[in-house]
Amino acid sequence: MHLHRLKLINFRQHANTEIVFGSGITAIIGPNGSGKTTLLEAIAWGLYGAQAARGNRDSIRWNRAPVRAPVKVEVDFALGAHEYRISRGLYQAELFIDRARTPAANGHQEVTLRVTRLLGMNLEEFFNTYFTGQKELAVMAALTPAERAKFLSRILGYERLKQVQDRLGSDRSLLRGELAATEKSLPDETSLKRELAEALDNVQLARQRREELRRLNEVARKELENVGPEWSRLVEVREKLLASESDLKVGQQIVEDGRREFMRLDRELAEAIRARDELNSLEEVLGSVPELQREVEALESESQRAGRRRTLAGTIEEVNTQLQRLEERREAVSGATEALEKARKMVRVADHTLAEVQQREQQLRTTWVRDRQDADTKLAAFRDQYGELAKHRKKLGELGPDGVCPTCSRVLGKEFDRVIESLDGQLEEVESSGRFFKQRVDQLVRESDELVQASELKNRALASAESARQDVVAREAQFREVKQLAGELKRQRNHRKELEIRLTALPDKYDAKRHDELRKRLRELEPVIERATRFRVIAEQANKLIAETARVKQEVSESEERVDQLSEQIKSLDFSQERFDKSRAACEEVQAKIQDSELKIATVDGDLRALQVGIDGVRQKIQERTKQEARLSILKGDLRTNEVLDSAISDLRTELNARMRPEISEIASGFLAELTDGRYHELELDESYRIRIVEDGISKAVISGGEEDISNLVLRLAISQMVAERAGHPLSLLVLDEIFGSLDESKRESVVNLLRRLGDRFPQVVLISHIESVREGVDRVLRVRFDESTGTSVITEGTGTDGNKDLAA
Repeated sequence: MHLHRLKLINFRQHANTEIVFGSGITAIIGPNGSGKTTLLEAIAWGLYGAQAARGNRDSIRWNRAPVRAPVKVEVDFALGAHEYRISRGLYQAELFIDRARTPAANGHQEVTLRVTRLLGMNLEEFFNTYFTGQKELAVMAALTPAERAKFLSRILGYERLKQVQDRLGSDRSLLRGELAATEKSLPDETSLKRELAEALDNVQLARQRREELRRLNEVARKELENVGPEWSRLVEVREKLLASESDLKVGQQIVEDGRREFMRLDRELAEAIRARDELNSLEEVLGSVPELQREVEALESESQRAGRRRTLAGTIEEVNTQLQRLEERREAVSGATEALEKARKMVRVADHTLAEVQQREQQLRTTWVRDRQDADTKLAAFRDQYGELAKHRKKLGELGPDGVCPTCSRVLGKEFDRVIESLDGQLEEVESSGRFFKQRVDQLVRESDELVQASELKNRALASAESARQDVVAREAQFREVKQLAGELKRQRNHRKELEIRLTALPDKYDAKRHDELRKRLRELEPVIERATRFRVIAEQANKLIAETARVKQEVSESEERVDQLSEQIKSLDFSQERFDKSRAACEEVQAKIQDSELKIATVDGDLRALQVGIDGVRQKIQERTKQEARLSILKGDLRTNEVLDSAISDLRTELNARMRPEISEIASGFLAELTDGRYHELELDESYRIRIVEDGISKAVISGGEEDISNLVLRLAISQMVAERAGHPLSLLVLDEIFGSLDESKRESVVNLLRRLGDRFPQVVLISHIESVREGVDRVLRVRFDESTGTSVITEGTGTDGNKDLAA
């Protein structure tokens, strides 16, 4: 990995900083707190995201940045044959390859995963490979021997084998559990075979029983073939007998009804002949009746005209009375026009008063409704806010200081108490405001006294206006009545004139005395007329009765012949109820046998199906047992494979750990010889992973602080090289942070010279230090200082005592 460029915008105290890195040794020098280490944090944050940053999003943003100002880090680097650019902000991240305009990856998670695959190492491995600080140099000195071995195994990636072993152990437990459960659930093979044999025997018995029942059913059917035809014949004869007897009864009834009908017609015929004789004797008395009836009809017409004259005279009298009343009413409503105008004026006054009162009442009601709605809205808002704050407060309390905040997705840590205190304060403030608006809502439930009074005034004004309108309606009705009265008077006068003309046109010729005499004479003759009319009707039926009597006599004769024929037919059927009952009993007995055998056959078939289901179930259990046995074989094989693999990994870890110390010692010895100008040629790690220097063939412990720092440095360089080699990348970049603390000036020069001589191994080295003299011997110097006036870190470039050039705004 070769670092090209780093740009920071509003990241920590760097408002706008851009650094272009080159090959060789670059020294970043500045006092503590000036923002040197922030540059390394920005590189890691750009590559790996939030996990590489201290604090949360709010702490990353420059504290003087505008609210909507972006926070961004851009990292340009080369890896293999490709160049990459990462642009990461608080809410978005993008990865570009070979200066492409469209990103190859979008989003924080996707970019982080892509970078992890590209570099072949996670964040911890990246720091252990490329970054080295003074704390990391002495980290092994404070550890126990077991912790030192574990530390080196973790840095070199050997702990992944332990993770594999842990996974194998988990899988082994699962395999053993499944193996035990499968063996426990495995059914007994002997019991299954015995159950299957019993089921097969039961099937054989059921089949034999079914064959016996079928034989009995066949015997019964043959019996039915013997008795069935006779039974069918008797049934057919009986049906014919019943039909003939029914027809006989109908025929006998027809004969009887015909005889009665013949006797009735004979009596009516005799009566008709007598009526004809009586009618002839009454003809002389009834000769004057038609003339009397005509004269009565004429007098009836004159009587009707006399009645119409009386009706017209009465109507004319009623019209005269109606005219008199209309005249009196017209006189009573003669002042309707003036009264209507006065009433309309009163309506205008009442409407004006009502409009003023309504406007006042509406203004008061609008104010009351608006205040109530405003109080309800604010009360609901404070309730929602209180609920959200309480829920957030409860969630943070459950998570504790070490939990991840659901809002900022960061561990609160030391900020936990301050955040809880802030939330409690907000809850108290929201609760106080909520109580105020609750009281306000309660106050506004009822209308104010002023609004109630205004409503009463409005109601009275409405009543007054309504009364005035009703008076106008009444006056308008009177005004319309005046016009209607004039028209009605004219219509009634015309009607009276028309009635007088019609009365004059009706002559008075009615003779009531003559009319009464004629009606009396006709009433006296009514019995004779009625008898004559009745005799005439009966006499007119005589001819019809003669023909009807002959027809009925013929039908009775035919029906009597049909009855005789049916009686002979019934005698010829030769039906015996006793033979019929015996045949029916024999047939029903055979049918019962057939039905019983068929029912039993169906029952046996059902038993056979049930037995077959049982057999299939047993066979399914046998198949499942076979599958379980196969599964047991597979589980046992997997368990053996797991145990063998676990043992092999244990052996591999033992071998890797055994080879680790010699490999590190060999690489570190080469660095030590170059750093000490050949004074020390060999460095080794003993069985407790303590650093020992071999001088003149004698292994001795590191005594001085300078020797300890040099030993730790070369050991750290050796570890970084091994990690890089295992990741498949050359260790082209090395970042050393404050490693010169305990070294004197000559040792510092030796370290710089060593790094320069190792340029073929480390073509790009970044030194971070607060020691000014480190600038001697490096290729490039970047000075970092914190500007109190602007609150930002400022970087200037120069070498030695050359002029400086600002790299940050």
